[in-house]
Amino acid sequence: MGLTQQQQAQFEEQGFLVVEDLLTPAQIGAIRAELAKLHERMADGVPPEVGVSWEHDVDPSIQRRIKQLMHAEKISPTIDAFLRSDRVLDVVADLIGPDICLYHCKLLMKAARDGTVTPWHQDYAYWVAPDNRPLMLNCMFQIDDATPENGCLQMVPGSHRGRLLEHKQEGKVFSRFLPGYFEPRADAVPLPLRAGSAVLFGPMIIHGSDANRSDQERRACTVAYNVPGNGEGRCRETLRGSEPAV
Repeated sequence: MGLTQQQQAQFEEQGFLVVEDLLTPAQIGAIRAELAKLHERMADGVPPEVGVSWEHDVDPSIQRRIKQLMHAEKISPTIDAFLRSDRVLDVVADLIGPDICLYHCKLLMKAARDGTVTPWHQDYAYWVAPDNRPLMLNCMFQIDDATPENGCLQMVPGSHRGRLLEHKQEGKVFSRFLPGYFEPRADAVPLPLRAGSAVLFGPMIIHGSDANRSDQERRACTVAYNVPGNGEGRCRETLRGSEPAV
């Protein structure tokens, strides 16, 4: 099952699309089990096939908290099965076409009380290159319910139709951001979502998220899909179709 014409039109107009219950409760339950005590496990040693970035603005005397973990499919068999399933690839194909490859898959942990701001940015600021057009598609799904209190994603509708804006660069994680960092924007809308729901968005839309000021986790996973041949090194695995002819 893919998207309706109305959903595709909404994506084109707004620059993002919410899909409720893209994952089943059983899948979410399995992912939560696979991620149990992940902060502690990664603090004891990060496997070579993944990469971890830690929260910095927390008391160093307490348990370290993960900000993001790259290649999440390596530690969660359920995420790995989901990102290559017909259920999600049918939706992706309706937005970027039949040839699909995996760019990356990352966990955004947003720990209770410790999860910090993700500043306003366009993903293409990280991905821009002469051989890489802005064709990627993010599928960000919620592992926990996302609310304004625990730092749900915020989008600026229609901003995908603009150009790539100049970003500042500072730090190591989410190091590229728009002027103002995460100052309130009247044109931004919060996207509270229940666990299992997803938001699809491209690389040009402006988005960010507030800190987690609640006692609830706000874990999410972002799978970035690309078109084979779009950018050197930006297609880790072809999931549908074939690699372009050389």
